[in-house]
Amino acid sequence: MGADGIKATVRIAQTGECFPCAAGESLLEGMAKLGRRGIPVGCLNGGCGVCKVHVLCGEVRKLGPCSRAHLSADEESAGYALACRVAPAGDVELEVAGKMQKPFLCCAGKRQAPASKP
Repeated sequence: MGADGIKATVRIAQTGECFPCAAGESLLEGMAKLGRRGIPVGCLNGGCGVCKVHVLCGEVRKLGPCSRAHLSADEESAGYALACRVAPAGDVELEVAGKMQKPFLCCAGKRQAPASKP
């Protein structure tokens, strides 16, 4: 990919949402800069694990260290990353895998029925 101005397309598998992301910015920065939602945002510096993603297709490159308490070496070798600490090395498809995954996905497209009165 090369220059920081060249954009990759990032796709979030659970929602189908796509957004452009420059080679020099983290996946999380690319999403937030556009006012998009999809990847949960936490501390923004690799210490909380909230933005953990599983890279399904494509490659990412590390931008900085992250806490091994939230991303083990085994997870990293299996394609997991913290979105705040990786940049795209081309088009990427990912799924959200962090702490906020369940609340993020549980009610997508569903509305709760109002509670009936006794």
